Amino acid sequence: MFDKTMTFSVGDERDREIRTILNTVYNALKEKGYNPINQIVGYILSEDPTYITTNQNARSLIRKLDRDELLQALLKYYFEQ
Repeated sequence: MFDKTMTFSVGDERDREIRTILNTVYNALKEKGYNPINQIVGYILSEDPTYITTNQNARSLIRKLDRDELLQALLKYYFEQ
């Protein structure tokens, strides 16, 4: 009998949540005809939610993320690729 213990990491779950939110925001901006990269950068620099469309509830979703947390996740993803 094999007794394997599953591990759970809150960090991994949060990373998935951040990725899901960013993908939704990106797609919502693109769908509305905006340049998603420029809009997300504008939001990160200013923390002004009007850079993000309300389409697909994107504005509410991105406000669930702290700006520092968002930057950390983006840099982590970039450097790990």
